[in-house]
Amino acid sequence: MAAEDRIICTGLTFYGYHGVNPEERALGQRFVVDLELQLDLEPAGRSDDLAQTVNYSQVYRIAREAVEGPPCNLIETVAERLADRLLGETRARVVRVRIAKPWAPIRGMTAGEVAVEITRRASD
Repeated sequence: MAAEDRIICTGLTFYGYHGVNPEERALGQRFVVDLELQLDLEPAGRSDDLAQTVNYSQVYRIAREAVEGPPCNLIETVAERLADRLLGETRARVVRVRIAKPWAPIRGMTAGEVAVEITRRASD
């Protein structure tokens, strides 16, 4: 695999019900997802064949299902579930998942976001 080959999806925005506070579970909130998938893109680039790469629509669907799916206390859990699915259902060998909660319900926080970012590798 060419070490620098990546597919990057940023700013994917979904509405979910994750969090430890009752208000987060009842009202929900916006989550912003950034993804980086590492795989060898040379075969797709040379063949112009979608089957040799990762379909962006599939990546979006997996991310949407993870964030809009069953509620979790932690966005860390959502990130792990998303990474597992991307590694299991696409050609990606390494994935980086960043999930942000803009305007997280933190007393005194009036702007900004909190986020988690994980990197996972497929087992060989």
